[in-house]
Amino acid sequence: RQFGEAAAVGSKFIVSPGITRELLAAAKDSDVPLLPGAITPGEIMAAREAGLRFLKFFPAEQSGGIASLKAFASPLADVQFCPTGGITGKNAADYLSLPNVICVGGSWVAPDDLVKARRWDEIEALARAASKLGR
Repeated sequence: RQFGEAAAVGSKFIVSPGITRELLAAAKDSDVPLLPGAITPGEIMAAREAGLRFLKFFPAEQSGGIASLKAFASPLADVQFCPTGGITGKNAADYLSLPNVICVGGSWVAPDDLVKARRWDEIEALARAASKLGR
């Protein structure tokens, strides 16, 4: 239901913390791209069977982090991940160095306290620093 609602109001893409049959069915005939979360080989394989090759890896740090993603690199070589959950400015570059990581997500770029205080200049500085991470 939420996928349809988000698509109806003009979402350009939809991100989910997990993957379900119902979510895959809702996304199947939509033009709106879906980035579902997957952490187990079974979830990743189900996403592949549905034609997805880009997945959110959530919660990354709590689910084995870099070690898990390294383990997936060979048997699931055609899947790229966007790890989120425990990603920080200190470990983002380590994740981005992995061949199966295309991007990372993390609230360190826009922490709640800075958003609530409307300190946009500090958030902009964090975003600029984050944009320089990577390959």
